[in-house]
Amino acid sequence: MVDYRKCTIGLASTRRDVFPGNRKDEINKRIKELAKKFDVGIVDIDDVTGEGLLIKNENIPKIIRKFLDKGVDGVFIPHANFGQEEAVAKLCAALGKPALIWGPRDPAPKGAVIALEDRPFDVQCGLFATGKALLSYGAPFTYIENCALDSNILEKGFDDFIRTVCTVRAVKGARILQLSVRPKQFLSVRYNELELQEKFGVEVVPLETSIIIACIKDVLQNDAEAIDEKVVSWKKHLDFSQMPEDQTRKLAASVIGIKRLVDENGCTAVAGECWTMLQNELGIFACFIWGALTDEGIPTICETDVLGVLGSLMLAGAARGETAPFFADITIRHPTNDNAELLWHCGPFPYSLAKPESNPAVIDCKGQFEIQGGDITLVRWGLSAGRYSVFIDECKSTEGPKTNGTYLWIEVDNWPKWERKFVKGPYIHHVAGARGKYAPVIREALQYIGDISSDNANI
Repeated sequence: MVDYRKCTIGLASTRRDVFPGNRKDEINKRIKELAKKFDVGIVDIDDVTGEGLLIKNENIPKIIRKFLDKGVDGVFIPHANFGQEEAVAKLCAALGKPALIWGPRDPAPKGAVIALEDRPFDVQCGLFATGKALLSYGAPFTYIENCALDSNILEKGFDDFIRTVCTVRAVKGARILQLSVRPKQFLSVRYNELELQEKFGVEVVPLETSIIIACIKDVLQNDAEAIDEKVVSWKKHLDFSQMPEDQTRKLAASVIGIKRLVDENGCTAVAGECWTMLQNELGIFACFIWGALTDEGIPTICETDVLGVLGSLMLAGAARGETAPFFADITIRHPTNDNAELLWHCGPFPYSLAKPESNPAVIDCKGQFEIQGGDITLVRWGLSAGRYSVFIDECKSTEGPKTNGTYLWIEVDNWPKWERKFVKGPYIHHVAGARGKYAPVIREALQYIGDISSDNANI
């Protein structure tokens, strides 16, 4: 199971040898303070080069070796002065990880006659040079505006980069467990398994129904204590009074069994058939199971929508596990608000998101509650004629009529634009969502994920 909060950054400050000034020590101190605040691991190069700085090309292989040995997920290259753009570009291109460049604002010139005495750093000028070098080496990168060491701009930019790195980490190399096949009528969830692996390093692991059912039945027969613990934990948060006890135990056994299959197959997320598989074999619906698995750190979505899982994984990474993603149908327009829409599904939203005042319950194996609102980010992968794009946009929750299942009413600035975007495609009626504003982070992550474009309602 992936820890979506976990992140390790390689820190390799750089300087140009001809510039007399060097702010490496104060920069590294500040970055390590931020890393502690945001719960991020830091791997520096103090023991790799003489000064603990990226200057010479000959040190690049040693730096890469250390970063890979320590499992860094991204690299941060602050400019201690103008910087050594060739070394930066070569390192980033060879490492192949998300890369961040930034440098602190220079102090005011002193009016000296000799340029290097008057301006011993020229950091911003070096950032321009580094950006061009990175482009020429085909190395995608992120940058933070040239700002003061104690600026909120640096703090926000660092946090955003960490979330970008976690988004990339969640998607690239993901293994998705596919439970059974898609519903027959659902042409909309078709996908290209081979392309996902070739273009994005995403693998799909399909499991035939009998294997899934056999695992769940084994849990029912042999793991009564684990089932009891699961049911007790659920009843602390949800009303199960209208659920027969034997069905509740089957829900718990299904969550335990599917988690085991996820672990056995080295997977991080699940796309499951939910129309007939569990109904026919166990007499239960899958809805609440999918939400419970998501709450346990395994994004799980309905109707075998593999592309839909990728949106949930992006949001799990961008949120760094601070909130669970949910997976919804885009269903009906608000009866009185032309810019509002119902995000709904029959009961699979994670129960951790439920509004307490909505009296959350499980009825007929389906969650029954409205989820907490606020700022919401929505993500949807699309595919048409071999071209991939990701719809990423933000909205806010709003009030609306009560309905069944799990749901949230949202409001946007211009719903007809959103509707046209989803009808014209390549998107469908499924969308992943999460509480928070993550659109810029996810858009930034796309450049590191592969050949895929960003989209929104206004494009």
